[in-house]
Amino acid sequence: MNKLKAILAAAAVIFTVAACGGDDDEGGIVYGGSSGGGGNVPTTLKERDAEARLEVPARKSSNIFVSHWTVEGKDSVMNYCYEYDKKAYHTRWVAYRFDGITSKVGTGRSNEWADDPKLAKAGVSIGAGYFSGYNRGHICPSADRVYSVDANIQTFYTSNMSPQNGVFNPGLWAQHEEFVRNLGRRCYSQNSSNYSKRFADTLYVVKGGTIDKTIDTSYSSNGLKMVVPQYYFVALLKVRGGIYNAVGFLFEHKSSDTDPNFNAFDYAMSIDELESFTGIDFFANLPDKTEISIENAYAESAWK
Repeated sequence: MNKLKAILAAAAVIFTVAACGGDDDEGGIVYGGSSGGGGNVPTTLKERDAEARLEVPARKSSNIFVSHWTVEGKDSVMNYCYEYDKKAYHTRWVAYRFDGITSKVGTGRSNEWADDPKLAKAGVSIGAGYFSGYNRGHICPSADRVYSVDANIQTFYTSNMSPQNGVFNPGLWAQHEEFVRNLGRRCYSQNSSNYSKRFADTLYVVKGGTIDKTIDTSYSSNGLKMVVPQYYFVALLKVRGGIYNAVGFLFEHKSSDTDPNFNAFDYAMSIDELESFTGIDFFANLPDKTEISIENAYAESAWK
């Protein structure tokens, strides 16, 4: 927590809970509106499913909500979803989960960089090429989505990218990616049915960069000016046998190389603290009593 005190002291953020809702467009792209107060309501099964999931934060009605899905046998699986700010040309957050399907390893890295077809249809795509001066840093990592070829290909949509400097991206950010991924892999084992060894039934993940706290702008390959976040955040929620635990992490976007003594909990905070810093209401679909009880503090021991 020592590394976070200066960050938290320097930023007093007024936290406003945003309403959820919207109209669906071709099964997975949702525009503004409120589903709780007389506004537009979900109209498709996929939209209702995505919007109600525990990993999905409360959304700003002015932004675009997109969900990407794959078909695995007879199952329709949500790969990941995100909220996209049309002015920043950047996601506000990306959400996904590790469970009995999505934590499996069935393929490798595709490297098929592509424009997001749903943002292209909406006329706000950032192209499929470079970000000037920065790496294309995954928000939902490629290695977190190797349960199928289609799932991995979708992680290379540039809507799932953020402009990250060339040291932070393969350094500190990659180290925390591995930390989260190792937890996610422990939600399921193809070689063991021993439930007592399972870390969680499901791990819910929300990641992103602060699009209202920025250090620069970058031009995408089609000439759009997008923000470069000053901080990156991760919110985790686990459930095992009906017991919930949550924790947040915050990283300053600077030249942070690989740390041989990396400890994820040097960057940890409660979800309440992370919500105050980012203005995002994480895990808003939990029952209020559960949400309140797990978001005001975290237990490091629950993440071993």
